[in-house]
Formats: sequence, structure tokens, C-alpha cells
Amino acid sequence: MQVVLLKDVKRLGKTGELHDVSDGYARNYLIPRGLAAAATASARQQAAEQAAAQARQERAEQERAAEQAAKMENIELVFGAKAGESGRLYGSITKADIAEKLAEELGMDVDRRKIVLDEPIKELGTSTVEVQLHSAVSTTVTVIVEAQEE
Repeated sequence: MQVVLLKDVKRLGKTGELHDVSDGYARNYLIPRGLAAAATASARQQAAEQAAAQARQERAEQERAAEQAAKMENIELVFGAKAGESGRLYGSITKADIAEKLAEELGMDVDRRKIVLDEPIKELGTSTVEVQLHSAVSTTVTVIVEAQEE
């Protein structure tokens, strides 16, 4: 039986794709769960329209991410933190701190989950941090941690 996938199905395919599956798999699993529909002409047309709309939305998101990346380019975020004599911070600079500072500097919210930081910054100095705005768009920001006067 030919079906058009309405949602992504693990080990089968992505939304809008046309697949040949066994009749039982289609009738007992895919169709009742709303994962697929029988491949009629109208279902194929609807899947094609949905795929086109999803592609347009993806392009728009990528363009917005590229605009944000252009604004973030060459930006330096300066943090003041208490540190010991060896230059080790008493606290740390986390993804949330960086996201908050970016929002403050640029006036746009950046999700902390988009900031690529393996572990929090715990020493004075300069670090380069990647911000993954979209699967195809990323940029880097410079984070400068200075000793704070007590």
C-alpha cells in the first residue's frame, strides 16, 4: 500500500514523502496514529503543499538567523566577576549569563540553549563562544572576564 507520511516516522521517512509499506503496517499503525494517509491524489497534493510551506518557513527562519548573526558579529561581552589571586573565579560565567548579556547589548532575546559552551567559564581572560542560531547559521562572540573591584 502506498502512503503519504503526515509526520516524520523513525526508520521510514520524513513528512510529505511517499512510501510503499505493507497493508497491515499502514492500516494498523500508521493511519490510526495519524502518521500517514493513503496515497490518494488529494493526499499527495496536500503533502506537496505542506512540504512547500515548510520549506518557505525554514528559509525565513534561516534568513532571520543570518540577520541576528550579522548583528552579533564582532561583539564583545565584558563581565566583571570576583576572582582569587590565581585568576580563578569564585563563581562562573554560564550560558544563561551570556544570553542575558546578549539580550542587554543587542536588545534581542537569544535562547541560552543556542550558546555552545562545554563548561562554564571559570577563569579571568578572553574566551570565544559560539552561538548556533540555526542549523546552518552560527557566529562567535568574544567573552571578556575581568576582575571585579571589591
